[in-house]
Amino acid sequence: MSGKTSYWLVKSEPDSWSWEQMVASGAEGTGWTGVRNHLAKQQMMAMKLGDLAFFYHSNVGKEIVGVVEVIKTFHPDPTDESGKFGMVDVRAVEPLKRPVSLNEIKADPRFADMALLRMSRLSVQPVSPEHWRAICKLGGL
Repeated sequence: MSGKTSYWLVKSEPDSWSWEQMVASGAEGTGWTGVRNHLAKQQMMAMKLGDLAFFYHSNVGKEIVGVVEVIKTFHPDPTDESGKFGMVDVRAVEPLKRPVSLNEIKADPRFADMALLRMSRLSVQPVSPEHWRAICKLGGL
């Protein structure tokens, strides 16, 4: 397996955990707790140190607002009493200069096969390198 960066998207409701809170967590970052979906768990298990993820505000805003980096790979989630689920730790890297909205992504044919549109409820999902570059460009990065 190569050391190549993989790209992801993680969703958070801004009234529960916002981009501002993510930034405030500083270099030590935070655990991405509370994921209780088996496919999302598998996605987190595939994450490597240094992988990057878009930070997406779900429900309120519905837009990609920043980039986070995986700083600790999959490990137990202390908020899961069942012991079946885990988490990764992430830290904020940078905000998008301009948030990229879900409506903008839906309207762009380049993103027709993006997981965000195909598996809209999934809280942790892969992003192709092509989609990553296109969204970064739209967001001013």
